[in-house]
Amino acid sequence: MKEGTPNHVHDVIIVGAGISGISAAHHIQRTLPSSEFLVLEGRENIGGTWDLFRYPGIRSDTDLHTFGFGWQPWQENRAIADGDAIARYLRTTAEVDGIYSHIRFQHRIIAANWSSVSELWTLEVEAKGGRVELHTKFLILGTGYYDYKEPLHAEIPGLSNFRGDLIHPQFWPKDLDYAGKRVVVIGSGATAITLLPNLAKKASHVTMLQRSPTYIMSIDNATGGSWIHKLLPRTWAFQLDRWMFMWMIIILYNFCRLFPERSRASLEGAVAKQLPKGVSMDHFRPLYKPWDQRVCFSPNGDFFESLREGRAHVETAHIKTVTSDSLILHNGKTLEADIIVTATGLKFCIGGHIRVTMDDEEINLADRYAWNSTMLQDVPNLAFMMGYVNASWTLGVETSSQLVCRLLQHMRRKRYSSVVPRLPKGVPMEPRPIWDLNATYVKKAQGSIPRCGNIGPWRGRTNYFVDLWKARYGSITKDLVFRAVKP
Repeated sequence: MKEGTPNHVHDVIIVGAGISGISAAHHIQRTLPSSEFLVLEGRENIGGTWDLFRYPGIRSDTDLHTFGFGWQPWQENRAIADGDAIARYLRTTAEVDGIYSHIRFQHRIIAANWSSVSELWTLEVEAKGGRVELHTKFLILGTGYYDYKEPLHAEIPGLSNFRGDLIHPQFWPKDLDYAGKRVVVIGSGATAITLLPNLAKKASHVTMLQRSPTYIMSIDNATGGSWIHKLLPRTWAFQLDRWMFMWMIIILYNFCRLFPERSRASLEGAVAKQLPKGVSMDHFRPLYKPWDQRVCFSPNGDFFESLREGRAHVETAHIKTVTSDSLILHNGKTLEADIIVTATGLKFCIGGHIRVTMDDEEINLADRYAWNSTMLQDVPNLAFMMGYVNASWTLGVETSSQLVCRLLQHMRRKRYSSVVPRLPKGVPMEPRPIWDLNATYVKKAQGSIPRCGNIGPWRGRTNYFVDLWKARYGSITKDLVFRAVKP
């Protein structure tokens, strides 16, 4: 039967051909080799984020050894890499692993309806040749956490008065000429920390304007030169690099949480050594504890190099208003600008704007508790991929992928046709954020993403090693309701 015909049913359909979708596809074909699966990608290329974002210097905000896949180790001699290198790595991985042939590009899902009668998902898909209907037993959303269509609009007084170029990093114009221009980057997160040194190479001057400081850590970006690489085969050595980076991030995170004042002193002391004379440490003393928000990494200290060379500087103040060619700050300063870049975060969106219904009744995926941060309360045969905030995204989706595959194996053995997470009756559930992060754009989005609970499999993630153990050996029946295949 042809794909899309009413009688053709796929075992699994994965939405998205980025890191999440590739991870899910790999584990499905490895653990369930007889399963028929498709990966539907709305864009023309593989890569997700790394195909969408095009701002100068775009790079990973975590190391590529853990951001890459365990079965296809990252083998470049740098821990943090640019977006084009990551996109190439993802394409190569999909090709080598045999996933590429399962991907259908320019296939955007408009709607997904679960039928309790047929126990199938019916997908309405906008494809290059017109709309098609696909059917699947299980649906995996690898659509990421943010809105691909609309940026998070910055709430800045007077911003509409500005007559220069107003840019959001998510939709960077290909033809934007910033050479010799005065650029103000609003924000202090990973995107702003990346943009400053890269824009400063051509711009007249770059100002990073922040409401409050963030923690910045310079790291040596070179890898592959240790004795391990001299003694062991290349693949083994990079596998060991991956494990070492995993442990390093876990140790760093837990040290910061257990000893916040010592961590603060260490991070701020390292920054002070890299600043040019005359620059106040007030711009680099965050009001929060380390890892209340993510620590930003600066490969080889490129951020501080731009400050020392006088090509950029940092201002810490609230914006009073914006005029046609400047930003007036509450501290009395005025920043003249030809270009304003609002690097103030992303707009959250779970499910990639898919209209999801159950028996033709629309449901809100965000207004639900998450079972093991992978499935959603009262939604049958659906999983979503969510990464970590205190480690790489890939490690989170790896644990989810393994958990889903183990669940599908269990259903196949028991001849179950559906599974749905249910909250335990008579037990009060206290809501917890799925991402325990104090970033402003994350706090604003709490109503737009699923939540975790405080008991059992509804708790949020702990760390990669604990979560991986749960995915491989923990219960796959607790708070789940299964239905058997109809005779």
